[in-house]
Amino acid sequence: MKEPRNPNRLPLGDGTWHQLSRQYVWVRLIDTGFLLLLVVAAGLAAWLFAHQAWVWLPVGAIIVVLAWMLAITPRQARAYGYQLRRDDIVFRRGILWQRMVAVPYGRMQLVDITHGPLDRVFGIAQLKLVTAAATTGVVIPGLAQEAAERLRDTLVDVAETRRTGL
Repeated sequence: MKEPRNPNRLPLGDGTWHQLSRQYVWVRLIDTGFLLLLVVAAGLAAWLFAHQAWVWLPVGAIIVVLAWMLAITPRQARAYGYQLRRDDIVFRRGILWQRMVAVPYGRMQLVDITHGPLDRVFGIAQLKLVTAAATTGVVIPGLAQEAAERLRDTLVDVAETRRTGL
């Protein structure tokens, strides 16, 4: 990935950007597709049982939004990444509204791994870094289970060597 051309950009160094698991895209597609089916079923039920044709206006709008979400999901997943640096971890996400956060290892208070039922089926997890500042908390979704555990262990080891709070 190219670095931003802005002269005020965050210097990223020579580190490697780590991407999300490809399974994350499938989980997101299944989640959004299931929601799409529920909306269509609710619209059909309201139309058939209540005989209200106006119900298709909001249902149609929701269907368009969900179809758009299905279309951009693979590109969104490619926009996520993280990089381990000497003093911090840098996280990036976003296509139009991009966010890049550097979380110093010494500021981390908790490293949490979670995974829902569908995540477990596909072998992925979500890693959450909690800091004292609410705006710098980072959630890295869609990591392979082994990668999430390895990253958690690395972050804990670095924090312990620096005698910081984890």
